[in-house]
Amino acid sequence: MSKGIVLAGNMIVDITYPIERYPAESELTTVMEGIERSTGGLVCNVITDLAKLDETLPLQAIGLIGEDSEGDLVEEQLGKMKNIDLSQVVRTGKSSITMVMSSRENKKRTFFQYHGNNAYFDESYMDWDCVKGDIIHVGYILLLDALDAEDEVYGTKMARLLKHAQEHGLKTSIDVVTETGNRFMKLVPPALRYTDYCVINESEAQQVTGVLLRDAEDRLYPEHMREALSKMREMGVSTWAVIHCPEGGYGMDEAGNYVELPSLKLPKGYIKGSVGAGDAFCAGVLYGAEKGYRLREAIRLGICAAGASLSEQNATDGMRPVSEVLKLGELYGFFG
Repeated sequence: MSKGIVLAGNMIVDITYPIERYPAESELTTVMEGIERSTGGLVCNVITDLAKLDETLPLQAIGLIGEDSEGDLVEEQLGKMKNIDLSQVVRTGKSSITMVMSSRENKKRTFFQYHGNNAYFDESYMDWDCVKGDIIHVGYILLLDALDAEDEVYGTKMARLLKHAQEHGLKTSIDVVTETGNRFMKLVPPALRYTDYCVINESEAQQVTGVLLRDAEDRLYPEHMREALSKMREMGVSTWAVIHCPEGGYGMDEAGNYVELPSLKLPKGYIKGSVGAGDAFCAGVLYGAEKGYRLREAIRLGICAAGASLSEQNATDGMRPVSEVLKLGELYGFFG
């Protein structure tokens, strides 16, 4: 019997500002009508998507929310879904907030992040006797200060947590945030040694593996995906290494089998926002892992789940049950 999926780490409130276009430094842009407050971050986004994909799937959230109106919003929204266990969510201090600038011009989004109490989340908030699931998905690496801290044995505190999760019988999954700089090579590789499922975007995969996947002119190199995935496996990912990008999904399973699937051919005007597409893709892949899908079928669900997410401005409103999400593939078809 399925024990379900545990989501641990960032719990955030997104404040999404629809803007005319993203300005250059010192320039002005116009904020349009439709400012929204919604739950965000790995835990809130992925657990909500999973709950909508399958209302019978047991889910558990572990993280910190504030003693403020943002914390009230998270508790209220996640509390609406009966298959989400919030007993391990702690209210303390100030909530983490992300100001999301969502461009009407090109549908891209830019984030301004206040860490708040998420900066203090670490393994001390994990009561392993109360963690119930088959898979634990933790993140985001580079956005959890206490877990990004150095550990003299495992490299980082995040790596230590993942190792302990495996020792408690859980399969582990991670996600990271997109960031420039050299922290990737310091913080991500230690975690990969204790990771069973890794689902990241092409920019993140490029930074952690050193394999060119997208250049400065925004050209994608799909022919390099197999090499990048192989390197992720060599770095420690035991089961599924997966890379997603707007053009499609790419993966390698525990036997070294390579999978490549194109994205949905969505009609003009369909995309309302992309703020939650990556988490939606991840939710689809994790659901497939929990339910025993082959990697190809899990990536297909991830692509369709991302397509569903794109239909609404915020991170989770577009998600639907699995059967409806998969119908998007039949309705619109895939590129290629």
